[in-house]
Amino acid sequence: MPVLVMKFGGTSVATLDRIRRAAKRVGVEVAKGYDVIVIVSAMSGKTNELVGWVNETSPLFDAREYDAVVSSGENVTAGLMALTLQEMDVPARSWQGWQVPLKTSSVHSSARIEEIPTDNINAKFGEGMRVAVVAGFQGISPEGRITTLGRGGSDTTAVAFAAAFQAERCDIYTDVDGVYTTDPRVSSKARKLDKIAFEEMLELASLGAKVLQTRSVELAMRYKVRLRVLSSFEEQSDEAGTLVCDEEDIMESNVVAGVAFSRDEAKMTLVSVADRPGIAATIFTALSEAGVNVDMIVQNISEEGRTDMTFSCPTDQVARAEKAMDAAKGEGIINFHELIADTDVAKISVVGIGMRSHTGVAAKMFQCLSAEGINIKVITTSEIKISVLIDRKYMELAVQALHDAFELDKAA
Repeated sequence: MPVLVMKFGGTSVATLDRIRRAAKRVGVEVAKGYDVIVIVSAMSGKTNELVGWVNETSPLFDAREYDAVVSSGENVTAGLMALTLQEMDVPARSWQGWQVPLKTSSVHSSARIEEIPTDNINAKFGEGMRVAVVAGFQGISPEGRITTLGRGGSDTTAVAFAAAFQAERCDIYTDVDGVYTTDPRVSSKARKLDKIAFEEMLELASLGAKVLQTRSVELAMRYKVRLRVLSSFEEQSDEAGTLVCDEEDIMESNVVAGVAFSRDEAKMTLVSVADRPGIAATIFTALSEAGVNVDMIVQNISEEGRTDMTFSCPTDQVARAEKAMDAAKGEGIINFHELIADTDVAKISVVGIGMRSHTGVAAKMFQCLSAEGINIKVITTSEIKISVLIDRKYMELAVQALHDAFELDKAA
């Protein structure tokens, strides 16, 4: 029988009533003739509670025991979902990560999936099981320890199972009814997209869109897994939600697919750095070793033999970046005048595969922001993305203005 993967997020399984609602959706797909692999998250709020207990018990916790604790939320949901399906006379069985087994690396709390053998679950399908309810977010290391995949890891679990079992599709059920041109809470004109290309979704996810975890989109693009994002709380049809698919599967699309934003950005500038070969490598190696996630980078010549180096990073990593740069300066590795941190900025990005074949997108974006009196601090571009840093107070105005300028409320 064809296989379908269905993933239910925390809000979709937050209560027993919601688990029953989700189980009914699974039953509908079983009735259509699918063998179904259901990936479940922990009930809404449960993972945060478990993390809180770990931190309260042991602030400098052992990551192996952290994984043992925080993975338990998904185990509970999987068992309850299997029981609910059994009550509906749907042959179902719950599976924890180690039972599959979902094999991962040994990096606890942010493990990478290495292999998903299909023999165990396929054998049970052959014996009459119709639904395998798998605890998301978790796997097993080569040492036999429970591992977790990082927050949002159930999305990655679902896509990995769809790839391993060559599923017809992977449906991600969440609390939104699809992928929008921007956050509807910021722009009332935001429009739900029927389809979006893998590359566009990957950029939007990495730029702050919370619909899908970035790693899950990377996997889907690599293995050509057709993803559908749907709401758990609305009536469904075959056309519901947003399909994330190959660019070739989209007949016509707007030049710009969406406007993404991130308010948790900081702009940091190393003033008057010695301008010599290898200075950039030295700076960003130090930042990398300190665990600072650098995004936008701009280098300016400030005076003869000196340069200013500007980069952006998450606001919660500013202190780490300052400590790393001060340490490098103290050791004589880097020589700079001062480090200026601006934590009152936001990143705004326009994304679209249409940029490859259309000119003038950057000009239109910059003219739009200029017309609203918004000053651009930093600019970076890629083949299908343009990102700028601006003052955070103008973030919502910028999103709304760009959404209007590119007429994203209108379909192609």
